[in-house]
Amino acid sequence: MRIEVVNTGTELLLGKVVNTHAGYIGQELFKLGLRIQRQTTIPDGDEIRDVLQEAFPRTDVILITGGLGPTSDDITREVVAEMLGRELHLDEEILETINEMFRSRGLKRNASNDRQAMVPDGAIVLENPNGTAPGLYIPEDKEHDAPHLFLLPGPPRELKPMFQNLVYPRLAEMQQEDLESHIWHNFRIYGVGESGLASQLEPKFEPFESLELGYCARLGEVDLRLIGPRQIVEQASEIVRADFKEDIITESEDPIEQVILDLLREQGATVSTAESCTGGLIASTITNVSGSSAIMKVGYVTYANEAKEEILGVPRDLLEAHGAVSEPVVRAMAEGCLRASGADYAVAISGIAGPTGGSEEKPVGTVYIGIAKKNEPTFAKRYFSPADRVSFKMRVTRLALDLLRRRIQGFLLD
Repeated sequence: MRIEVVNTGTELLLGKVVNTHAGYIGQELFKLGLRIQRQTTIPDGDEIRDVLQEAFPRTDVILITGGLGPTSDDITREVVAEMLGRELHLDEEILETINEMFRSRGLKRNASNDRQAMVPDGAIVLENPNGTAPGLYIPEDKEHDAPHLFLLPGPPRELKPMFQNLVYPRLAEMQQEDLESHIWHNFRIYGVGESGLASQLEPKFEPFESLELGYCARLGEVDLRLIGPRQIVEQASEIVRADFKEDIITESEDPIEQVILDLLREQGATVSTAESCTGGLIASTITNVSGSSAIMKVGYVTYANEAKEEILGVPRDLLEAHGAVSEPVVRAMAEGCLRASGADYAVAISGIAGPTGGSEEKPVGTVYIGIAKKNEPTFAKRYFSPADRVSFKMRVTRLALDLLRRRIQGFLLD
């Protein structure tokens, strides 16, 4: 099935808003064994007409985002209706939904919002409980050489639930391929680069001619996707598990913070953090996950030495002898965090984010990470991750979380 995505919005081309739609839709389609064949971003206005005329003959499905708002440059529904020779009619049910939304929020409705209740004849309305603009699905129209059309709202908080609940199921029904015979499997791997994975695995995969590989690298992480016949994918997966047992964060697309919370929940365990150079980013990342309140006890940001002494009980003579960025201090921070919070695990971090503050002995990018576990020896080690200040904080946060994950799984010893 050939699928194209058309994103409308002048703000996308001006760089005022980052276009995340293609990435999200692409990932969701991939679960069905489908891929975006082409993605086009255009400004608001009549440009959509030319793009659709070009796309109609070459594709089976077009997903159009944006252009369903109440203003004069939101003309997606009008252009589509015109191209298909269909009249627009006022949908009273949609209009009442829009009116009720304004009433419930104590806002005065603008007459221009009535445009959002206009529906091309024969279109199926996709409800939007998160905004005033409903989506529209128009089945394939062979008379006008038009593919299946999905008209979706632009804001991600409206588009994503609509796609997940109303568009994805329809595409699944339209997908004729036997998904059981052709599958994909994802590995999220930490600490091994794309080239490292490729050089080790690809020679072993040579006998699997029908196996397709995909790599997606992020900060310290690589997603490895195996695509192909079920039996081949399962055989290749066993090789990945054997070669990178300790490095596999998850065999899904869950972020590492979700994986950590799931592991701790299985153990009935809790975690606390003591951060210096990351300024609370580790705690913030963990608490991005719903349900983290049952797992995360407390996050200390002990940026100053006085805070390390007063809150975590780090001895002053230790700080004076070794400095705040040192293995003895980060070890004491982790153990002090464990005592002060009463958690089962503690993560501590202290480093030099830069661009100033480094020395020959401890250059910018130096970081010490400690992982403490109740009634067990503490792990502490030095790492070096030079980068700009923001990237440094993000990188070492991911590193600290992975070390915690390894400790929970029993891979990381003192």
